[in-house]
This record gives sequence, C-alpha cells and structure tokens, in this order.
Amino acid sequence: MTLLASAQPLPAPARVPVVVELFTSEGCSSCPPADALLSKLLSDQPVAGAQIVPLGLHVTYWDQQGWKDPASLEDATRRQQDYSRVFGPDRVYTPQAVVDGGAETVGSDENAVRRAIAKAAALPHAQLSVTATDTGGRIVASAVVTKPVIANERLHGTFFITEDAITSVVKRGENGGRTLRHDAVVRRMSITTGDQPAASGPPMAAVFSGIPAEWRRDRLHVVAILQGEKTRRIWAAAMAPEIRH
Repeated sequence: MTLLASAQPLPAPARVPVVVELFTSEGCSSCPPADALLSKLLSDQPVAGAQIVPLGLHVTYWDQQGWKDPASLEDATRRQQDYSRVFGPDRVYTPQAVVDGGAETVGSDENAVRRAIAKAAALPHAQLSVTATDTGGRIVASAVVTKPVIANERLHGTFFITEDAITSVVKRGENGGRTLRHDAVVRRMSITTGDQPAASGPPMAAVFSGIPAEWRRDRLHVVAILQGEKTRRIWAAAMAPEIRH
C-alpha cells in the first residue's frame, strides 16, 4: 500500500502591482465619487491578481474657478498632459483614471477601472524593491529591479510621495460647503536622471528635501515606478513597506 501525504494547498501567486493614477481636483464637482473609488481600491484591493498602487494626482486646471485645491501640483498637470501624447489631446479631463499608463477611463466608472486593472495585471511586469528613509526634514528613496523584463523601450524611473487620510473643507467653487477626504494624494514627484535599463542595474534614487511639518509622517508612503519612454506603459511599480526613521 502506498501512503500519500495529505494534500497541501498551493501558495497563492503574488499579486502584480498595477498603478491607478487619478487626475482629480477639489474644484471639480464630478471628482468626489472618483476620489472615493480610489480610496476603495486602496483599502479593498478588489481585483484578483492585482496589487493596486493608487496615485491621487490633483491638477491645477480648476484652481482659477473659485477654489484652489491645496493639493494641486503643476507636476500633476504636466503628467496628465504628457499622457495626451498617447490617448489624444481630447482625452485631458477630470476625473480621469490612467491604469498602468496603458489605458484611460472616467475615474468614477468602477467597472471600467476594474476591467483595466485586471487586463494590466495579466501583462508581463518587472519587479522593484523600494526603500525609504526619513533623515529629518528630507526623505531619501531608492529602488532596484529585482526581476527584469524585456520592455523593448527605454524606461524612466519616477518616485512619488503620497499621503493618506487627508480631509479638506471646501469653502468655494463647485464643491463649496463639502468636506472631502482623499487617500494616496501625491505630494511630490521626482523623475530620476538618466534612462533606467530594462534589466537589473544600479539603484535609482531620489531625495525629497523640505518636507513640511504639517504632513503626517505616519500617513506618508513612497512609490517608485518604471515607465516606458515611448508607450508610457508602466512596466514595474512598488511601494516602500515603510519610511524608516
């Protein structure tokens, strides 16, 4: 008689990091539902096989329409306009979700966003390992490729500092009188100098100086991505597990 060991469940495959960039503004009345969806994607991680990496990018277009979004960034506006090279000049609007740099849709359309995430997670990705350290007034971040991928294009690295659980009382504009809550708000961006190769190589790094005291250190995160120069596809992404002190 042959004795068989009891069956053991196979470990679940690792989730693939998929970046969801939401171009939004507190001055836009259509944006709060999209902001809420971004928070839901972060907390629930509802797409099988995907580790959703959210980035809330508050653009500046609405800042002259009665309410200046305190989280708005010129870098966010430039980043959205850069995507128009891929999606077309008529595809610059709020709220807009861009998934892994390869698909865009209305940021409040949960079904469309989830479909795009699932599709992106099925594509080949490299793997990144990210570390971040708060040295007192500045954050130093580093990322290395731990599993390369053949990308067939030059890749650039970008670091983001994000902050969760931001509450804002909007006093004027289309959302006047509302209290809005945001997660994964991009506070700073830093594009690394030089091209990043598709294969593993030396670390890419960024230094963020002059970190404001009002940013909640326990709610900050550092995200790094590798993005195609031509296609704008995001080939790899990761969040530092913590910001060390």
